[in-house]
Amino acid sequence: MPSAQFRFYSELNDFLPRYKRYKYNHLTFNGRQTVKHLIESIGVPHTEVDLILVNGKSDDFSYLVQNGDVISVYPIFESFDISAENKLRSEPLREPKFVLDTHLGRLAAYLRLLGFDTLYHNDYVDQVLAEISYKEKRICLTRDRGLLKRNLITHGYCLRSTDSRQQVKEVLRRFDLFRITKPFQRCVRCNGMLENVKKEEIVDQIMPQTRRYYDEFKRCTECGQIYWKGSHFQRMTCFIESVLAEETRGISSS
Repeated sequence: MPSAQFRFYSELNDFLPRYKRYKYNHLTFNGRQTVKHLIESIGVPHTEVDLILVNGKSDDFSYLVQNGDVISVYPIFESFDISAENKLRSEPLREPKFVLDTHLGRLAAYLRLLGFDTLYHNDYVDQVLAEISYKEKRICLTRDRGLLKRNLITHGYCLRSTDSRQQVKEVLRRFDLFRITKPFQRCVRCNGMLENVKKEEIVDQIMPQTRRYYDEFKRCTECGQIYWKGSHFQRMTCFIESVLAEETRGISSS
């Protein structure tokens, strides 16, 4: 039976059993198998992979693995250029947009708070998520490896953390987004854009105490939700500052 050696680099090892991490492992296979199929059979979603070297030369997902091949698999490179090699995605998503799996509602709110276009509904099924990701060129965020193995999804990420506050930091690090955040530009409820609105236009929609103490307001252009700089604003500001401080910590520790 033919076999090949596979080695996965960096965070791709998160998907492997501990005894298989950071080393070459033999994999036997039957018949004609693409490198994409074998990579995913090991447990690594194709959306996590951006470079494949077969016997030292770059190749794509359609390569048919041969007996004795030595295959190195690398994750997405966001921080430096590998354009001289054969990257597996035809084009990067330089204006990141997201679609989130059904269990990631709090993460969706955090990403919207930071200004990122983020679609989320708690009743999306996997096929709908895959179609949205493909048709709208959105990065699919999930903890479901099976979802990311769908062929329609070309840009996606499997979250490692189960804590929503850690997840948002993880996403910013993964896609190098710290410097392009635009807080308080989107509605955290529906993802619509916010616009300034005059107090007299919404005076009948806010509580007496709010009318008394606040004069500056924003309103969602989609759902009409009204925002002002109350105590919730201070809490959100502190949260944003703590998230963005991760970039400085990451630089200092590197």
